[in-house]
Amino acid sequence: MKPRVYGGVAFAALLFLLVQLGALALVPTFYAEGYQQVEDPTDPTNSLLYIGAILVATALMLAAFKYDFDWAVRGVVVLTSGLLSWYVFGAVLTGVLPVVLAAAVALALLAYPEWYVIDAAGVLMGAGAAALFGISFGVLPAVVLLLVLAVYDAISVYGTEHMLDLAEGVMDLRIPVVLVVPTTLSYSLLDTDFAGANDVHEGDEGEVTADGGDVADAEGTSEVTEESTNDRGDETGEESVRDAFFIGLGDAVMPTVMVASAAFFSPAASLGVSALPSLNVPALTAMVGTFIGFFVLMWAVMKGRAHAGLPLLNGGAVGGYLLGSLVAGVPLVEALGLAPYL
Repeated sequence: MKPRVYGGVAFAALLFLLVQLGALALVPTFYAEGYQQVEDPTDPTNSLLYIGAILVATALMLAAFKYDFDWAVRGVVVLTSGLLSWYVFGAVLTGVLPVVLAAAVALALLAYPEWYVIDAAGVLMGAGAAALFGISFGVLPAVVLLLVLAVYDAISVYGTEHMLDLAEGVMDLRIPVVLVVPTTLSYSLLDTDFAGANDVHEGDEGEVTADGGDVADAEGTSEVTEESTNDRGDETGEESVRDAFFIGLGDAVMPTVMVASAAFFSPAASLGVSALPSLNVPALTAMVGTFIGFFVLMWAVMKGRAHAGLPLLNGGAVGGYLLGSLVAGVPLVEALGLAPYL
């Protein structure tokens, strides 16, 4: 692999880490502010309702793209980004500053959606969403959510491929449902033409040439190949990597839900990190498990095939959480939240 590809993978890992650290930092404040979204966070049916909402949202987005309501999708995502940014800024700032900064995020997405604007908004959205779900989903609902979504992701990538149309529509909107990972400092998302994009894949990362080559979908998989992006590379006989690849924001958020849920609901003792007071061993090992899955995924997609991201990412997070619970002395039945049902 080219050094640029390694740099891109490192940058993607940094974005994942920022989402996870942000969510952990927000968990206690979000709970204190009353942001918990459900009455009984231990009820596993909460996960089923959320999964149903995902299916409905997917169908609505596909219909919007089919009937040329792309503007509605963009508007909803930008509005959601502003709202989640307001939650995040409100956790650390007072007065009118949270509103002003959240409005600035939304306006920046509308006026100048360059890759660094998309990534900054994506990290804010990802941290806020993961923290909200983390305090609203107990460990059992969180495990159910992650495992069902991992299966769904695999089916949509290797089976039905119904997300391909959604991916093509989302990419051209330049909204923070993806994290953009450039492999060159000269890359510009604004100058990238997604028209006629082909070879779109659903799952965890994707790639795009600066002149509108292969694009990976917004949900998460990818095909990262070392393929020439310009004629000069072909003439010299040297391969060059793509100018950027894309990771579905959901691939960063979903495993982080497990991290946040473990930090909030696990009976394991806090590690005493002042900046992350809710961090405990199960949450830490869920983070480690996520990154093990992430690097295995990167190794797989660098071979040039599209792969579903959530099976590896969610599997790593859940496996890491369970291992950390055992290390912390939490019985497996209690760690899974099954004790009330036995």
